[in-house]
This record gives sequence, structure tokens and C-alpha cells, in this order.
Amino acid sequence: MRMIFMGPPGAGKGTQAAVVAEKYGIPAISTGDIFRANVGEGTPLGLEAKRYMDAGEYVPDSVTNNMVRDRLAQPDAEPGFLLDGYPRTLAQVEELDGMLAASGASLDAVVVLTVDSEELVQRLLKRAETSGRSDDTEEVIRHRQDVYTEQTAPLIDVYRDRGLLLEVDGLGEVTEVSERILTALDGVSRG
Repeated sequence: MRMIFMGPPGAGKGTQAAVVAEKYGIPAISTGDIFRANVGEGTPLGLEAKRYMDAGEYVPDSVTNNMVRDRLAQPDAEPGFLLDGYPRTLAQVEELDGMLAASGASLDAVVVLTVDSEELVQRLLKRAETSGRSDDTEEVIRHRQDVYTEQTAPLIDVYRDRGLLLEVDGLGEVTEVSERILTALDGVSRG
């Protein structure tokens, strides 16, 4: 199973990705984890990404694409994978299409966790209080949601048009949301 998880910041993608990846026996691949691993290992791509990150800038698509390409080429991703945080732009969709085509693979599903934006703001503010994340101020949270809506939400239409989109209500207890996702994916794996 090859899939993408999408949804606004705070929708629970990381939590749900771990559950789903374990169920399907595939790696959950987060771009944040890839960045940290490459920086930590001092790879050439990691050193390049670190320059941008240290300056507080976005890591360019070219660097991100190369990191994802390297990660998807690893043996554990051969039977499938779950991408969390990639693609984020239409250019990255095209790049991922090329990576998959080159390996003779294709996506099976794109899961979008839908959550009311006001609910997300409250959820993230609560998380900031309990985890001490000083970057989670209401202003920053709302800005991240705006960036998501502007840059990533258009990808939802692309994947809907391709018949790959599974929209899942992301509100509720973790186990409830997991069940909704697995039920939706069950239809794909049988179909």
C-alpha cells in the first residue's frame, strides 16, 4: 500500500500515520523526520537543508525532493509507504509522480484528515500548554493554517480528480479516528 496523509497542522496526521503504517507493515515517512535524520547524519543533503533551516527559511523543493527520493529508494519502502508532510505543493506532486513512475509504482490512496479550524486552534493551544511548545501561539497556529490552505489544500482537488482521495473526519478519540481511516482504506485494498 502506497499512500499519502494530508490535513492541516494539528489534525493528528503523525499519530494516525504510526497506527496505519504498523497495520500495513510499511514505513511512515515524515519529511520532518527525513530532514532531522539527514541533518543528524551530516549527509550532503542534510548540510544543505541545515543552511536554510538555520536561516529560518523554507528548505527548497529541490532539496526536499531529493531527500524523499532517497528515502523511498530504501528497501523498507519497496512494498509500500505512508508519506506524511509530502507533497505540499503542486510542483512536489509532479515530482512524486515522476519518482513513482520511474519505479513502476503508483499511489493507492490519499487520506485527508478533516478537522474544523477552530477546533484545531484550540487543540494546538492546549498542546502548547502541556508540551511547552512556545512556537504554538494562536497567531502562529492561524498562520500555519493559512499557509496550509493556500499551498496544500489545492492538492486535495488533484487527488480527488484522480479518484484517490479518502476524506476522514479527524475529530474524536485517537482510536475512533484510526478505525475510520482503516475502514476507508479497507475499501481501497479490496477494490
